[in-house]
Amino acid sequence: MDRLDNTIRPYAWGSTTAIPRLLGTEPTGEPQAEMWMGAHPGAPSRTARGTLVEVIDAAPEKELGAASVAKFGPRLPFLLKLLAAGAPLSLQVHPDLDQAKRGYEDEERRGVPVDAPHRTYKDANHKPELICALTEFDGLCGFRDPLRAAGLLDGLGVDSLKPYVDLLHAHPEEAALREVLTAILTADPDEMAHTVTEAAAACDRLGGPYAPYAGIAHHYPGDPGVIAAMLLNHVRLQPGEALFLGAGVPHAYLSGLGVEIMANSDNVLRCGLTPKHVDVPELLRIVRFEAGDPGVLRPEATPEGEEVYETPIDEFRLSRHVLPEGGAPRDLTLSTPQILLCTAGSVRAGEHELSPGTSVFVPAGEKAEVSGTGTLFRATVVA
Repeated sequence: MDRLDNTIRPYAWGSTTAIPRLLGTEPTGEPQAEMWMGAHPGAPSRTARGTLVEVIDAAPEKELGAASVAKFGPRLPFLLKLLAAGAPLSLQVHPDLDQAKRGYEDEERRGVPVDAPHRTYKDANHKPELICALTEFDGLCGFRDPLRAAGLLDGLGVDSLKPYVDLLHAHPEEAALREVLTAILTADPDEMAHTVTEAAAACDRLGGPYAPYAGIAHHYPGDPGVIAAMLLNHVRLQPGEALFLGAGVPHAYLSGLGVEIMANSDNVLRCGLTPKHVDVPELLRIVRFEAGDPGVLRPEATPEGEEVYETPIDEFRLSRHVLPEGGAPRDLTLSTPQILLCTAGSVRAGEHELSPGTSVFVPAGEKAEVSGTGTLFRATVVA
């Protein structure tokens, strides 16, 4: 197996302390938002044999296994991350596989450069994702019931929000949510900025269920995404709890440290809380206007002691091993590729000693015995 040397991405919303605290290193004062583990071409992990992209390209079936190559092609189909949010990320959705293929082909046909600011589809893949909390973790996930959203907006006492409150009361669920989100994103920018300023002041004054939105408005003053965020469920995960974000589900991460895994894609359609391009017509085509419970996931234990986060897709499978003091070694050998990430304690994986924040790549079929005392996350595929 290969010890991984991983890139930390310095996105502006990143925490300056969470990843250094996990790694046991001194903060630099700069944001450290994400540590990437995998073979994404934007920041592939490095090994003693070269980058993980180069290692896999040299012998795909040997590294990934025949079943994974047959199902997903000669590439690692997932990207594993440590994600440390010190400020809210953009409010966003991801397309399903068919939408991504058609959107990518359309922009290619129209000659839109892949690095253009207004480009929506960077590749032809979907991007389901899972976030598992390592600390208390705040996020937004999926639409609230329209009547609950109406009550939240009405409670602010902001006159310019009254039309949205009326719409949420007057239509069936899907139509109500669609009309209100459309109205928010297409409103006159100056008028919306004034509305957001009034709403933010009310959130500050009221506190309680309004506190998360006051925090969002502090980071994104005047952004229409502040009002759009109030249509969504606010979720506070405890360590070990997770959220699965499927296609079309609007979401945003607000604060906390977690392990994130996703299909290997860059396709993001933004709804707000960002200075980046918002393609409103395409966004409204992709969003699933369905209210519901955000569905907090807790791991399901197997007889072998593995705790699995069940999801409906095959590009990734995330699980956790909590290794007790004095416990017997565990054999984690699989016929599929794996990344093993230590998040607590001290774990030995093969010949490698892993401390929090360190990881290894295990080729398909490679012997993978682990021991020690600590917590180990395991990322692989269903092939």
